[in-house]
Amino acid sequence: MLGYRRAWLAGGWLLVGLVIFLSLTPHPPEPFTFSNVDKFEHTLAYASLALWFGQIYLSARSRMMAAVLLVGLGIGLEFVQRWMGFRYFDVWDMVAGSIGVLIGFLLARTALGRLFVFIEAKLRQDR
Repeated sequence: MLGYRRAWLAGGWLLVGLVIFLSLTPHPPEPFTFSNVDKFEHTLAYASLALWFGQIYLSARSRMMAAVLLVGLGIGLEFVQRWMGFRYFDVWDMVAGSIGVLIGFLLARTALGRLFVFIEAKLRQDR
């Protein structure tokens, strides 16, 4: 059980806010420059979110709900981008985000999925 669960949740919601902001801003930063970089960025962003929330929500049911919501976020943001007019609607971005969610929740089942537990244990040791 996470001792700082509320802090981890707050951090996760800040990350969700960052993804929304970057998805809807007219000229987001472009840290990488190669062909189809946006697909990589979508996959990375949604894998990060899924891994983050996969460490907080441990039951299969809650992880499934989080996965559905994250995939829904990615799909919904693509439609909002279309309506805004200065960003592009791309079904492949939806696919990349959905693959990212899958990757993130798979990673949450590995040792990476215990990162928050590890950090909290280190924090307790340092007291």
